[in-house]
This record gives sequence, structure tokens and C-alpha cells, in this order.
Amino acid sequence: MNYQELYEPALLLHGHKCPAMPMGLRLGLAALEKLGVDRAKDGQLEALVEIGVDHCATCFADGVQMATGCTFGKGNIKRLNLGKWGVTLIDKKNMRAVRVSPKAEAMLANKETDFFQKYRMKGIPASEVPLEVVQLLVDRIASAPTDAIFNISEVFDYTWKEPPHSFDSFVCDLCGELVVEPYGRILGAQKVCIPCREKAVSKP
Repeated sequence: MNYQELYEPALLLHGHKCPAMPMGLRLGLAALEKLGVDRAKDGQLEALVEIGVDHCATCFADGVQMATGCTFGKGNIKRLNLGKWGVTLIDKKNMRAVRVSPKAEAMLANKETDFFQKYRMKGIPASEVPLEVVQLLVDRIASAPTDAIFNISEVFDYTWKEPPHSFDSFVCDLCGELVVEPYGRILGAQKVCIPCREKAVSKP
């Protein structure tokens, strides 16, 4: 799949127009191309995304998810909390990986636009930025040559050990909800979930 095919579904997932999501979408596609692999239908790929929390352009990760098929639900995307925008995409089958990062000058150029200076940095939500302001930036990212906006590493070896998936579960003796077995806790004679145990032991 290409950028044009994925942009509208990605926009629907993300919820608003901004430059970061299409930047992540293009980055994910560049990583797939460099590795020579298809978008993950299951857990064939793993994406290590370097964003943190509470900083600009974390919308980027939604584009990465849409491009690579590495999603929160499948459990094959991880946030490294480094406060950067690099992504390491791992081909688990062939034990190979590539790291792609936006060029600093491309990110800085985005931050100098009206989208950031007149709106986002003044606390205005991205969904309330005038369309003509954000569309110019989205179009610029969509049309930029790949090598003008990204640094792409050579493919390198990456050892990956797949953690086992658990299908075992139990019903918490206190709240009655289903809990995955490894997350169970013992509370006296009861088998409970983590929140119920924490609530019980925190009582004075």
C-alpha cells in the first residue's frame, strides 16, 4: 500500500489534520521499503518508536501504526520514551532491522510555520487550526523527497526473542472481571487482579 491509499484511513484513525501524522506515515512506509517487507498482518514486525509523552508531534506514532501495521492492539509497537522521533522497525522472521528518523531540519522547518507558531504553541487544538494553514504543511510533507526529510540507516542484524502469549485467565474473586493469569495476585485466600489487590492493601 502507498501513501495515497493509507492517508485517509490514517486521518480517520487519528482524528485531525496535522503534519506529524503524515510524517509518521511516510516514515513507516520508508522503513518497510528499506527492509523489503510488507505491512504486518499479524506480529511479523515490531516497531520501536522513540517518542515520549507530553511533547509536540506525538501524533507521529499514529502514522507509523497505519503504515507498518504495528499496533497497540497487536502489541508489536513500543514507545521508548526518549523524546525523539526515530523508529526502529524489526523484521522478526529474518532478524533484521532498520532505523529511520526525521531530519532535524525538516522538523525545525515545520515548527517555524504558522501551524505551530500561531496556533499549536498557543494552546489551540490541532482540530481548530484553519484548514488552509494545516493543509499547506500536510501537502509539503506528502510531496517532499524521502531523502530530504528522513535519515534511513542501512539494514542491520537484530536479535529478537518473541515473548510467549498467554491464553490462561481467571475470574477475580473481588471484582468478578476476567484477568490474564500472569497478572493475577494473591490476597489471603483469594486470587485477585492488580487493581483489587492494590485497593485492598492501601486501605487504612
